[in-house]
Amino acid sequence: MSLTVDQQKQAAARAAIDYIENDWVVGVGTGSTANHFIDALATIKDRIDGAVASSEASAQRLKAHGIRVFELTAVGELPIYVDGADEINANLQMIKGGGAALTREKIVAQCADKFICIADESKLVRVLGQFPLPVEVIPMARSLVGRAMVKLGGHPAWREDCVTDNGNWIIDVHGLTIDEPIKLETAINQIPGVVTNGIFALRPADVLLLGKTSGVEVFKNPASAR
Repeated sequence: MSLTVDQQKQAAARAAIDYIENDWVVGVGTGSTANHFIDALATIKDRIDGAVASSEASAQRLKAHGIRVFELTAVGELPIYVDGADEINANLQMIKGGGAALTREKIVAQCADKFICIADESKLVRVLGQFPLPVEVIPMARSLVGRAMVKLGGHPAWREDCVTDNGNWIIDVHGLTIDEPIKLETAINQIPGVVTNGIFALRPADVLLLGKTSGVEVFKNPASAR
């Protein structure tokens, strides 16, 4: 029996549990696939110390399952971070931020020894950019950043009625073909008023667990030393 998209997400989320060791504090992402991971994590909550959440929504879901939630600043080591992606390429570079949690996701990912991406097969792409690129901006810089995105070849749209957990706004940039993810991630982050953008190339995933109609396929980042 072939798996539906939601079943693919669930299968990938369950597969990530095999990477978690006893007494670990687990970094947890945000979004529909990450929610499946949180639900799976609840089945082993008695053998982990707790979790660090990348959003208030994930923190509340973890707490509802009785999983202890730590602030990142209170954790000495973070051995693993598990999160989804809006797009991911063969180099395990991603676009993230559809759930507006990109800044905290990027912070937690950077702190983790191993970053595991869980996704359904529709998220695997040859070139990043079909999914609009989220950029978190300080509100007063929205127009400035928008003009800069136009110069980079994008079509920016303010995500109205969306305020991040950090009190900022999101601009979604359409129409980009991201051939050089590291270069573009770096360039956008240098624009005054940008908090960060949703390209995860400077810190890509180490492992991709891709839910497919037939099951879960494992991809490892050949460039990763983690």
